[in-house]
Amino acid sequence: MAVQDIMPTWVGATAKQIARGVRRGDVSATQVVADHLDHIARADADLAAFRTVRGGEAITEAEKVDEQEDLANLPLAGVPVAVKENTPVAGLPTWNGSAAVRTPVAEADHEVVRRLRGAGAVIMGVTRMPELGLWGLTDDDTGVTRNPWDLRRTPGGSSGGAAAAVAAGLVPIAHGNDGLGSIRIPAACCGLIGLKPGRGVVPCQLGADDWFGLTEHGMLSTTVADAAVGFSVLAGRRPEKLVPPQRLRVGVSLRSPVRGVSPDAPNRDAVAAAGRLLAAAGHDTVPADPVYPTRLGLQGIATWFAAAAADVAAAGIDRRTLQRRSRRHVALGEWAQRRGYVREADRLAWRDRSVGFFSDHSVDLLLTPALAGRPPEAAGWSTRSWRANMAANIRYAPYAAPWNIAGLPSIVVPVGRRPDGLPVAAQLVGPPGSELLLLGVAGQFEMAAPWSRHAPGYPRVGTGSPAVA
Repeated sequence: MAVQDIMPTWVGATAKQIARGVRRGDVSATQVVADHLDHIARADADLAAFRTVRGGEAITEAEKVDEQEDLANLPLAGVPVAVKENTPVAGLPTWNGSAAVRTPVAEADHEVVRRLRGAGAVIMGVTRMPELGLWGLTDDDTGVTRNPWDLRRTPGGSSGGAAAAVAAGLVPIAHGNDGLGSIRIPAACCGLIGLKPGRGVVPCQLGADDWFGLTEHGMLSTTVADAAVGFSVLAGRRPEKLVPPQRLRVGVSLRSPVRGVSPDAPNRDAVAAAGRLLAAAGHDTVPADPVYPTRLGLQGIATWFAAAAADVAAAGIDRRTLQRRSRRHVALGEWAQRRGYVREADRLAWRDRSVGFFSDHSVDLLLTPALAGRPPEAAGWSTRSWRANMAANIRYAPYAAPWNIAGLPSIVVPVGRRPDGLPVAAQLVGPPGSELLLLGVAGQFEMAAPWSRHAPGYPRVGTGSPAVA
């Protein structure tokens, strides 16, 4: 059952509104955090977004923010933030998606958590993900994470708990990470902004080797302004005011990276709607299909397998303790590594081709679908076969992974709703260093066609803040 707050509350406010209110003294960080803890206690029983809520520790952390004499330089002053459970938070175990892969209580924060706290954010707890972050479906034997827009549907994955938490207003923004789409897929499922920065912009430091360098940290948010400030904090930069970009040339493609998988009508319509928004903002759109080589799909899947195997080996995990879908995945990863199917040369070749795409087609950005189908059912996928999980993942979410392999920045932006009421989104991809450009274009979408910031029935304030406010 969805929850609608009646009493005055800071639940539903944006991160920028909260930080401004705390800096001005309109509200204390302690009050903001208490409001959100109350909301989490009422709403998360239906959603299972959080693995652990810090409760009293979060209140203590908020009190420390209130005690600071100079709040002016804290862009996230008093903002409640959730962290994905594969990223160390001091004082908590790092779950990595299941008890089988949980590591002991962390003695120190991961660098991105340190940066969030340094910006004044209050860590509310850690959000759920699938085991080892392998799937676009979030559940384990302790719970099924559900999409606030339709509790029968998944919020996606692997940052599924983060997306569910933001879409329901449990926190205004949440940390996630993206190895083959794990920020952008749940953002698309839940009607959020999800930015995957380009390679090396934000320190990763996860698992054995960041999934062969494919993984990036990022934030999920309900507004472009919040996405921009979250990105700047994670990247260690001063927040910059977004400026609407001048006339751009944007390539548009429906071509799927996976042969035999194509976007359904609502996702095709989402790309058409995004194209109209671009034209209305003064940009030019032209057909421009990336050439996805067969080798890319095979190499991407082999890397997906091998990343799991590398993480399990590095952590000394007994493969027999894993979920059966993960056991098969790891075994295939070990096989792929032995056969030499995971090669840096292939990844570098695709990166070169991807970077060259923009000059070859004389385009500034690429527009694609975010998903191919609607989010699958919220269910016990962790008990189903590897084959069933693979089919579900590839069938509904093939569009994100190529840009991890290439290391290019990309963003998912809501552009409407499916006939069943679920959000629908589009993806924009840019060349290296184009994160602010992507955010600027997303801001133009937001100004022209504001979206519902939260799922129906959950606390919300307005329909979206101006991107350059």
